[in-house]
Amino acid sequence: MTVDQDTPYHADGSIFGKARRRLSRLAHRRPIPIAPPRAMLSISFDDAPLTATNLGADILEAHGIKGTFYAAAGLSGKTEPMGTCADQEDYVRLAGRGHEIACHTYSHLDCGRASAEAARGDVERNASRFLAWGLPMPQSFAYPFGDVSPRTKSALAPEFTSLRGLHKGLIGRGTDLNQLPAVGMEGQAGEAMARSWLTRARSGSAWLILYTHDVQSQPSPWGCTPEALDRLLTDAMAMEFEILPVRDAVARLTG
Repeated sequence: MTVDQDTPYHADGSIFGKARRRLSRLAHRRPIPIAPPRAMLSISFDDAPLTATNLGADILEAHGIKGTFYAAAGLSGKTEPMGTCADQEDYVRLAGRGHEIACHTYSHLDCGRASAEAARGDVERNASRFLAWGLPMPQSFAYPFGDVSPRTKSALAPEFTSLRGLHKGLIGRGTDLNQLPAVGMEGQAGEAMARSWLTRARSGSAWLILYTHDVQSQPSPWGCTPEALDRLLTDAMAMEFEILPVRDAVARLTG
């Protein structure tokens, strides 16, 4: 299953889909060996719409921050529900400025329903396109729609230093690198939700991953406004978070 303009943008919401994701969280785990030395934060953008790679990246850089952009090369230049997606030139520019270009499969594949072979093939195709564009091999991965099954989790885990889902949570010692939690800073309640989790992460000296899609004054239901992103970054810096791309945060916690 891939996303297009006519496809509802959400994970399988059936009882089976919810049970599959919960079962996956118990299987093929790779626990983080140490606790974060201090509160940590990563800002990530899924699907890399142009508003994220342009305005979103500019806002991060104004704060001296680098982000993680989970890109599906098969969406490059296409118009999706959250806007037109970035292309080769945009990814090369971002990588050159120190941002992480991570994997989101090639075709925005639903890894909950796909076979292990199909998921692995789609990921390999994405990596090949990255290399052809002059980008480094991606280290981080995010499951499209946040959906995953035990079979695809097992197949993809060896390919990446971390794999991220969409279930909410903080990251600390023992958290599964093969299905990391994350919190959306998207939609009308997204800013307040993200700020609440920032407070929790600071109190527990935990790592928090925030994600969104587009960044524009009138965002899609999966995006946020520039002002909301700027306020959250300002708050995180005032709270003295260490703010790193996902790959760098993983390296900090795994050696």
